[in-house]
Amino acid sequence: MQGVASDCYNGDMKRTLLTLLLGLYLFTPPLYALADDHAVVLMYHRFAEDRFPSTSVRLEQFKAHLDYLEENDYNLWPLSRLAKALEKEQAIPPRTVVITVDDAYRSVKEIAWPLLRERGWPMTVFVATGASNEGRSDVMSWEQMRKMQAGGLVEFANHSVNHPHLPRRQQGEDEQQRAERIRAEIVQAQEDLRQQLGVEPPMLFAYPYGEYDGTVAGIVEALGYMAFGQHSGVIGRHSDRRALPRYAMAESWATMERFTLRVRSLPMPLDDFAPWEPRIEQNNPPQLTLRFQRSGVAAHTNCFLGDGTALEVIERSAIQLVVQSPRELGPGRSRYNCTAPAGEGRFYWFSQQWLNID
Repeated sequence: MQGVASDCYNGDMKRTLLTLLLGLYLFTPPLYALADDHAVVLMYHRFAEDRFPSTSVRLEQFKAHLDYLEENDYNLWPLSRLAKALEKEQAIPPRTVVITVDDAYRSVKEIAWPLLRERGWPMTVFVATGASNEGRSDVMSWEQMRKMQAGGLVEFANHSVNHPHLPRRQQGEDEQQRAERIRAEIVQAQEDLRQQLGVEPPMLFAYPYGEYDGTVAGIVEALGYMAFGQHSGVIGRHSDRRALPRYAMAESWATMERFTLRVRSLPMPLDDFAPWEPRIEQNNPPQLTLRFQRSGVAAHTNCFLGDGTALEVIERSAIQLVVQSPRELGPGRSRYNCTAPAGEGRFYWFSQQWLNID
């Protein structure tokens, strides 16, 4: 009897262990749980305009970017398709990349468009409509945009009328007046696009200079737009639609080493982060709290200022990390960048923007 009982006990234990292991296999997120549910959005401005190195990529850099995407079987989507997938919770295939361009400079048509058209790849161009309304020589005309749009690979979206620093208050302006001005910038730009291009523009908005605060984001959200900044990171299923990240591509940041690192990156597996508000009203330097979806990632996450200075760790637990700059943030725009290794040379990536402005 004892032998039978022992055998039964051992059998029960084996079944229990197998059940537990199966449960862990089925319900514990694997290392790349988010890899098939994300997209990397790239942001360019100028192409082969070497006198503007802070906003332009060299021709050989851009060609190398496109060659890498083609050779590694990336899926190139227009931004409106990604927005639809996020809204409807549709699948996003692995290696999905979106090319966006801000400001509609002439080199977009002269340099970028022919290279993308050869491959049949789309791009999304954010237009500050006032410059084209004025006929400025350094930006595309409406007629040029209409011709590009007719090819079916280029879509044009809202980047305001006058490209202002939206979070900055104008002299003598109260909050209500600022809100009315922001709303007018967005609404009028959308109407310009509609009338000039003859189609309904996508409900996508790129913040001028990538800058936003709670007031700006609230207006954009109320108007029904999905909005994009210039802070680095990857768009995942749970990313905040009020300020989605894009990787800026300019001469010094567009080396192949940096490019491949970014297009292979993954969204940081966060449940939440705080504060969301970028504007620093007090408590400079600000503390950033990251709350992770699962244990283990926090222990390997490192955070830095934009210049590479390591942030101080105030608290680190299994699922939470609190960091802070070792010095006060200066005037203007700053960022905390946080990354964690995800294996096979890939990184989880998250960035939080800060604005130290009046």
